[in-house]
Amino acid sequence: MFFPLKKNAKSIILPVHDAEPWLDECLRSVLQQDFQGSMELSVFNDGSKDKSMTIIEKWKVKLEGSGILVVIGGHNCPSPRGVGYAKNQAIAQSSGSYLCFLDSDDVMMPQRVRLQHEAAARHPTSIIGCQVRREPPNSTERYTRWINQLAPDQLLTQVFTSHGPTVVMPTWFCSRAWFSHVGPFDEGGRGVPEDLLFFYDHLRRGGGVVRVDQSLLLYRFRPGAATQSVLESTIWTHRVCFLEERALRHWATFTIWNAGRQGRRLYRSLSEGARRKVVAFCDVDEKKIQKGFYCYEESQDLTGGALEDNLRSLHLQEGRDFLHFS
Repeated sequence: MFFPLKKNAKSIILPVHDAEPWLDECLRSVLQQDFQGSMELSVFNDGSKDKSMTIIEKWKVKLEGSGILVVIGGHNCPSPRGVGYAKNQAIAQSSGSYLCFLDSDDVMMPQRVRLQHEAAARHPTSIIGCQVRREPPNSTERYTRWINQLAPDQLLTQVFTSHGPTVVMPTWFCSRAWFSHVGPFDEGGRGVPEDLLFFYDHLRRGGGVVRVDQSLLLYRFRPGAATQSVLESTIWTHRVCFLEERALRHWATFTIWNAGRQGRRLYRSLSEGARRKVVAFCDVDEKKIQKGFYCYEESQDLTGGALEDNLRSLHLQEGRDFLHFS
């Protein structure tokens, strides 16, 4: 079948690698979208060795029977080329003017494409995310709360934390024009945080971050997922560099609000110039405060106090006067 895509069509971008256990549910959620405009599904098979392609071909018939064009690409190399490569290829072979990203183990709610397209039309230079429902329900509880409960301004002020992008990659929706302005994804393969690197480049180019405050995605937690292959130390290095670039270089001095292991690690990770700007370590732990100083190349004074009380009493504004890192 041939479906000429209409202007402003939506392309669902689906990289696939050995996704047999989840694909039926994932592809059914594409079929169940209530968006009334033109849609296509762009699938790129990144060297799957299971029955993923058989499932995709089965759903191609169902989807095209409902008017959703299905474009399939891929390779049969012995090893996968990585998530960044697969997403870039799926985008390159697609035609829509908007891109809706979907992981092969996740499930979209029926209104996802419709609601995120409405938001993207209002915010053409933004990444549009949404709230999520985690599966299993009790996995990564703190992270899930963070994803779903950040205030609109915190979507930009909390971009330095260990959680990564303030809207998670499988919820992203944006215009093709904006993606082309920022992208493509890094194709370094396994161990590369391609979503975090793209997110940072997006912010560097002045992009916004918007979240649709409805749960539009069932977001699975799987210990064997590709994101688990990225070393914490790799992400830490990128975060510190971005923190220096976007914030610390503009500050004459600053205080590290953690006199424990993480605070000391942050200090050691800073460039020499940034370390010279550190005037104090603060903490709410009396044992740490009693130590009085931290010695690393040069001594630092150590003060203490309850973080929340200090922020309130000093009327400090997040993003201007302080930033969350850990």
